[in-house]
Amino acid sequence: MGEEGTEGTVHLLCLAATSGVPLFCRSSRGGAPARQQLPFSVIGSLNGVHMFGQNLEVQLSSARTEDTTVVWKSFHDSITLIVLSSEEGTSELRLERLLQMVFGAMVLLVGLEELTNIRNVERLKKELRASYRLIDSFLGDSELIGDLTQCVDCVVPPEGSLLQEALSGFAEAAGTAFGSLVVSGRVVAATESWWRLGTPEAVLLPWLVGSLPPQAARDYPVYLPHGSPTVPHRLLTLTLLPGLELCLLCGPRPPLSQLDPQLLDRWWQPVLDPLRACVPLGPRALPAGFPLHMDILGLLLLHLELKRCLFTVEPSADQEPSPEHRRRLLRAFYTLVTASHFPPEPGSPEEKVEDAAQRSQVPRACYLVSGPEEPGTGWRLVALQSGPRRLLLLSAQSPTHALRGLATHTLHALTPLL
Repeated sequence: MGEEGTEGTVHLLCLAATSGVPLFCRSSRGGAPARQQLPFSVIGSLNGVHMFGQNLEVQLSSARTEDTTVVWKSFHDSITLIVLSSEEGTSELRLERLLQMVFGAMVLLVGLEELTNIRNVERLKKELRASYRLIDSFLGDSELIGDLTQCVDCVVPPEGSLLQEALSGFAEAAGTAFGSLVVSGRVVAATESWWRLGTPEAVLLPWLVGSLPPQAARDYPVYLPHGSPTVPHRLLTLTLLPGLELCLLCGPRPPLSQLDPQLLDRWWQPVLDPLRACVPLGPRALPAGFPLHMDILGLLLLHLELKRCLFTVEPSADQEPSPEHRRRLLRAFYTLVTASHFPPEPGSPEEKVEDAAQRSQVPRACYLVSGPEEPGTGWRLVALQSGPRRLLLLSAQSPTHALRGLATHTLHALTPLL
């Protein structure tokens, strides 16, 4: 199994589908933004071969060379996105989902009308600059995984019911049904209406908040790619504590000035200690003291019906491999089991009718051993599917025969949390 995200370059191209005019090009190398740009002749060739196929009613979706994977995708016959990756082990599934997230980000910040009815290319180029920071975060080595799983990254607060009650009360007082608490791009708590947001905005909104520079308050216009792609809403954010933000999605009202300190104090001062306990939860995801087996180095728990996930590589942080390496291993393993063993998540673009019909015949567990099988050498990865939940674990010490038992015990312990 190759590790997605190992040293390599990713180029993302966005073009107007009818004219072939490049709208932007973003690049990353080794998970960090890069200034390296593709020559215009290469951009033209990549777009030309895709258009040539379309004219012959042939859909060119992907191609591979010795060291590069290329994926094309058109949206609304107006925008063509092309991604090239020379990162070792990059899968087509990962690149396809990357392009879906990128287009979602473009709609989120520019609106679908501007992208499907391009009147002025130069003006659109300028408007799309607002999406660069968010798009670059997808190309980089993020601590989040919602871009790949298409599930909302969450954390489990120690006193969730108190925070939920305060959030629902504050949102009602502010005149909106859509509210959430976000720490480092992960949702701590949310109102029922916020949880009912569709894909991809449910993933994009907290990711956007986590990608923006710190600010005490924001009034940010956003479109909802699924729910309201042509009419903008307002995303209001208020920093309650450093790294912890209160988010409200609303219409013309309330004005940001209406959310005054007195209203904030009324709802949030009584739960200040539970709020403080949320701040370090970002990369940890689980409450302090949660009983995880000492052999676990990282985990990803997905609830495929709720479209939420818990992702952490913090357990036994003093051991090898590094957190970055653990994230790459779990991302690559998720891609492998999703593309090869388990069915696509319900409602995902990869799901086919025959997949849904054959779901009773899919595996319930699989594992992968990287390196020697002796405990303490190499890495062990196990995936377990149980009802709507899918758990992926990374371990270094557990013998192969114990992996399924370790995963079953861990899933049982985590089930009440998600």
